[in-house]
Formats: sequence, C-alpha cells, structure tokens
Amino acid sequence: MLSALAALSLSFLSVGCATVDPAKADRDIRQLVSTQTQAWNAHDAKAWTQDFTDDADFINIVGTVFQGREEIETRHAAIFASIFKTSHANVTVRKLTFPTPDIAVVDTVHEVTGHSGLPPGVQNTQDGLLRTQMRYVMKRTDTGWRIVAGQNTDVKPPPAPRP
Repeated sequence: MLSALAALSLSFLSVGCATVDPAKADRDIRQLVSTQTQAWNAHDAKAWTQDFTDDADFINIVGTVFQGREEIETRHAAIFASIFKTSHANVTVRKLTFPTPDIAVVDTVHEVTGHSGLPPGVQNTQDGLLRTQMRYVMKRTDTGWRIVAGQNTDVKPPPAPRP
C-alpha cells in the first residue's frame, strides 16, 4: 500500500513539473507566422488577426497603437482593401527566444511587394520593396500560442552616397 501511494505521488509530481518541448514550441510559432503570412497574401484581415488575444496591442509602422484584436482586424481590413490590396509578403523569422517556457519573443523580417502606395511618412526600403521588422510577444495558452503585443517598424532605405 505504501509503495502504491509513493508511486501515485511521484506521478502527480512529474505531471506538475512538466516542461514545454522547445522544438515543438519553435515549430508551432513558425507555423503561426507562416499561416499569418498566407492570410496577408490572401488579404484576409480576419485570418491575419486570428492569433491575437482579444486584448492585444499592436503598434503599426507609423506608430499608431491599435488596442484589441477587433481594432487590429478593422485596421488591416482597411489596408487590405486599399494600398495593400495587391501586395505580397515574404516573412522570415529572424530570431525566436523564450524568456520563460510560456512566453516567446518573435522577431521577423517582412518583405512586401506589389503595394499601390504607403502610409504617410513611410517609404520603400528599395525600389518596389517595403521591408519591415516585426516583433511579437506571444504567450502559450491551452489552445496554442497567441500574440499579446506586436510592433512593426519600417526599414528605411540606405542613405544616398556622398558626392
């Protein structure tokens, strides 16, 4: 009886101390980024924002803060219906770190082509190419990784050579 209780106690202890599989977390986050890129290329704001938490914050490339998944979706629906209507994004994960097993910081490079214009103050990084650096803070939930905060920063073109 005593050995059965000890074995049962150890099984509860091992369940409570379970850790996140870093390789699986890495794959899951990269898949989220890939799915979001596909949504951008389909110009589908609902799908693009599906992995944001309801109370997420997002800072766009001109510094405007959008609060909540609904506002982020509304703003992206507007740009997908206008200047980014025919755009195509290529997104690369540049860096992925886990400050804790349930928190991830994800840095990506976005290369966007095919756009018909850009917001005031934003310019192409190269002819016909807008490059941005996106940073997401994600948290692991029972349903998977979710974006709690994001910031997108445009990469300015290199300065012209000095005469």
